[in-house]
Amino acid sequence: MAAISQLQRIAGPRHAGAPRPGTGRRASVAVAAGKAPLPRLEGASEELRAAAAQSLDWAPARRRVRGVFAPVLPTLDHCLFKMAPKGIQMEENFETNSKGVEIFWKSWLPREGTATKAALFFCHGYGDTCTFFFEGVAKRIAAAGYAVYAMDYPGFGLSYGLHGYISSFDGMVDHVIEQYARIRGRADVRELPHFLLGQSMGGAVALKVHLKQPKEWDGVLLVAPMCKISEDVTPPAPVLKALSILSCLLPEAKLFPQKDIGDLGFRDPVKRKLCEYNAISYNDQMRLRTAVELLKATRDIESQLEKICSPLLILHGAADQVTDPHVSEFLYEKASTEDKTLKLYEGAYHSILEGEPDDHISTAINDIISWLDSHC
Repeated sequence: MAAISQLQRIAGPRHAGAPRPGTGRRASVAVAAGKAPLPRLEGASEELRAAAAQSLDWAPARRRVRGVFAPVLPTLDHCLFKMAPKGIQMEENFETNSKGVEIFWKSWLPREGTATKAALFFCHGYGDTCTFFFEGVAKRIAAAGYAVYAMDYPGFGLSYGLHGYISSFDGMVDHVIEQYARIRGRADVRELPHFLLGQSMGGAVALKVHLKQPKEWDGVLLVAPMCKISEDVTPPAPVLKALSILSCLLPEAKLFPQKDIGDLGFRDPVKRKLCEYNAISYNDQMRLRTAVELLKATRDIESQLEKICSPLLILHGAADQVTDPHVSEFLYEKASTEDKTLKLYEGAYHSILEGEPDDHISTAINDIISWLDSHC
C-alpha cells in the first residue's frame, strides 16, 4: 500500500483540496472508513459549496459544476487569473471521436492581427483538467504568438468517462493522438510547427505520443514529468502481479487511501488554497486499474528513453517531492536527441507554473516561450 501511495505522489498533484467521496458504476472499495471532508472553499458561497459536494463521477455533473464555478475564477487572487493577457481568442469544443467518446478541448489563439508562429498541444497531469490554472498559462503563451490547444482525457475534466479512471494508459494516449491529429489537420494549423507540452503525468502522455509519432512533432516540452518510478517506491514483482489480477476483478475500485499532497506541490500557501476552486479535478483515492496502468506506462517509457529524438525542453523544481528532479536529469542524459535543455529551479516545488511566487511563475512561462521562439 505504501508503494502505491508513493505512486500517487509521482503521478502529480491533483490541484484540489481534501478528497471528495465518489460513486462508480460498480461498488467502489475503500480501505479507510468514514466520509472524507469536503473542500473548505474559503470565502465561497453556499451555492459553490453545494456544487462542490456533488458526485462528479460522470461528465454531465462535472460540466454543470464547472458552469457554476466559471464566473468566480477571474476574481481569484492568483497572477494567472489577475494578470492574464486580454484579447486572446478562445474557443471551447465537444467532439466525439472514432471510439464514441465525447472529448472536451479548448484553444487559445493570439490576438487578432498577430501572426501565429506555431501550435502548442498541452497534456495535463493526473486528476487535473486542461482549464483552470492552465487558462492563464495558455493566454500568456498565446499572447507571445502561439496557438495553444488542450484537451481533457476521457474520465477527466469535461470529457466523457468515469471520473479518474484510466482503463488503459496506451488507450488514453491514442485518444490524445486522434484528437490532436484532428486539430493539426485544420487549415489554419496544418502548416505550422507542432509542439507537445506535458506536465507531471502529462509528461508521460507527451512522451508516449512522441514515441508513437517520432517524426510528427517539432519538439517536446516537459514540466516536472512523470517518466520513471524509482525502485524504492515500486511494489515487488509478486505484489505487482497480484495488483494486476485484482485490477481485472475490481478495475474501478478506489482501494488506496492517501494524504492530500497539495502542500507538496505548491510552495505558496495562498495559491495552494485556490486549488479547491478547480472543483472538477479528481480528488478521491486512486482507482485500482489507474494505479496499475501508471506503473506500466512509466516502466515502458523508462525502457525507451533513448528513442526520444525530438528537440527537448525539461523544466523541474529542484525541491520537487512529487516527481523526482533526478529522474528528469536521467531523462536528459538518456534521450538521444542532441537538441535538449534541462532547467532546474532552485527551491521550487512541483507546480512551477502555478504554485510558486509570481515572479518565479513568470520566469518558467517565459522560459517556455523563449525555447519555442528559438525553435520556430
